Amino acid sequence: MADQYAIRPITDDEHAGFRRVHEHSFNSGPTPAARWPRMRRQFEADRSLGAFDPALPAGRDIVGTAGVYSFPMAVPGAVLPVAGVTMVAVLPTHRRHGILRSMMRRQLADIAAQAEEPIAALWAAETPLYGRYGYGRASSHAFFRFRRGEGALSPTAPADPALTLRLAEPAEVAGDLAKVYAAVTARQPGFFERDGDWWERVLDDPEEERHGASPLRCLLAADREGVRGYALYRTVARWEQGTVLPDSALTVWELVSADPAAGAALWRDLLSRDLVTEITADLRPADDPLLYQLLDPRRARLQLSDNLWVRIIDLPAALTRRAYADPVDVVLEVTDELLPANAGRWRLWSAGADGAATCARTDEPADIALDVRELGAAYLGGTRLGALAAAGLVAELRPGTLGRLSAAMTWDPAPWCPRIF
Repeated sequence: MADQYAIRPITDDEHAGFRRVHEHSFNSGPTPAARWPRMRRQFEADRSLGAFDPALPAGRDIVGTAGVYSFPMAVPGAVLPVAGVTMVAVLPTHRRHGILRSMMRRQLADIAAQAEEPIAALWAAETPLYGRYGYGRASSHAFFRFRRGEGALSPTAPADPALTLRLAEPAEVAGDLAKVYAAVTARQPGFFERDGDWWERVLDDPEEERHGASPLRCLLAADREGVRGYALYRTVARWEQGTVLPDSALTVWELVSADPAAGAALWRDLLSRDLVTEITADLRPADDPLLYQLLDPRRARLQLSDNLWVRIIDLPAALTRRAYADPVDVVLEVTDELLPANAGRWRLWSAGADGAATCARTDEPADIALDVRELGAAYLGGTRLGALAAAGLVAELRPGTLGRLSAAMTWDPAPWCPRIF
């Protein structure tokens, strides 16, 4: 049925119709007018896709959408150009018509044709959607919820007397925030580089979307050399009815630190705020250092969810442009239904973390067989191939090779993306 819907990049005058599909599909309201200039600057029309229903009038004929943000993203040992897939949506009236399948296939072909980005990455609105297109769950994030008095740090948590904390207006210190974020990016798989428009998006704070919360606030941890960490957060002032006991809430929007002591200093302050009875933090790393700095980590009430999903676009480029924790020499038998150029047998060789890798086609017997989906899941170093094999998704054909490859692809720190794109 999808053949009846033409799929092509949209033109400038079709942007409103493109956004309309997104609003209906994600049950959101219209975009505030003040946000449009930044959104139009970030929107890459030539990388957009719209599905058009010829039975509908012009201006209302876009029924499916998909887009891409082009940005550099950190992977193990490197920073690569990545296709950040976004704005994938189909109108509720046009579900189950094959539109999503057609758009995703077209988008993968377009990214591959550009031959610039060896991988694509996305956030999945629903987890069953993207595995069928070769995306694998490549990272996780944590959600924390503390009650009053539960966030004490252990005496062994680092402390630096040179650090001081101060409050600041987020927009006034955007340059300092960007320096801290940039210092972390190169060593943190999953971080994508932020330009001025991305920082404007992170700090965007329209009053009509606060829903009773405070403006976005900023806490800095700094020494004489400059800012070493920051926390962006919101609060909601509440008082228990009748007793007038304090019952305020604090939500951590983003916390990034260049070193353990700066991160501990920020958390010490936020988790001990007066009048606050609940502190929550979402989109935190699955292996957040805070979990090892807390006196009682159970009090974080940790919940894990999927974070980035990764799709291998150019297999040899992807595998040779990341680093490996240990030496590896293995032959992979890869299946890829949608991008056949990735399919077949590949010999992957690397001397380890400080050595270059090679990946070339081979006729040698395969050591490991897997789908491109599982290779994407393992690519950022956070999903172990050994765990996927235990789930029956990866086959070891020569004993001993799976464990070595799993160890070589695993990376420290675990991948983490702190913001949905």
